[in-house]
Amino acid sequence: MATQYEQISDRLRQFIEAQQVYFVGTAASDGRVNVSPKGLDSLRVLGPNRVVWLNGTGSGNETAAHLLRNPRITIMFCAFEGKPLILRLYGTARAVHDGDPDWDYLVGLFPPMRGARNVFDVTVDLVQTSCGFGVPQYEYEGQRTLMDSWAANRGDEGIAQYQRERNTHSIDGFPTGINGLA
Repeated sequence: MATQYEQISDRLRQFIEAQQVYFVGTAASDGRVNVSPKGLDSLRVLGPNRVVWLNGTGSGNETAAHLLRNPRITIMFCAFEGKPLILRLYGTARAVHDGDPDWDYLVGLFPPMRGARNVFDVTVDLVQTSCGFGVPQYEYEGQRTLMDSWAANRGDEGIAQYQRERNTHSIDGFPTGINGLA
């Protein structure tokens, strides 16, 4: 049975901080729904109704594009080890890009990430837990190092070129707002 809360409690914050993977869901009013898995040390709980997560350069930039059109977002955490639990954070978000006034502060909350392209600042308006009885158990082996290696091999200019070629529009053609590119 699902239980709803108005904010992230200390107990739920501890659960969030212990997770190695989480999932982000967004959608514009039209076009495709996007769900992305996230890992690395890329999420911070800043308060009972605020989380931020750092996003690296990837094959698409759907979340940023969707949020420009419709700011709603869901972040989901699943217990793959230990006691079963699913936790969802519902709210609204905005993308913060390099050059935006609060970029330096927000990106500074995380370890350096080569190719960091945006920080998503989420205002949480509903927290929901559910049983997670149907989620399989997995054993955590570690984070992949491929993203950092890929970014290191490309270098700053290579990443910028990649972002210009592949991250300025969503798969539905919506602009992402990355680095002022559209």
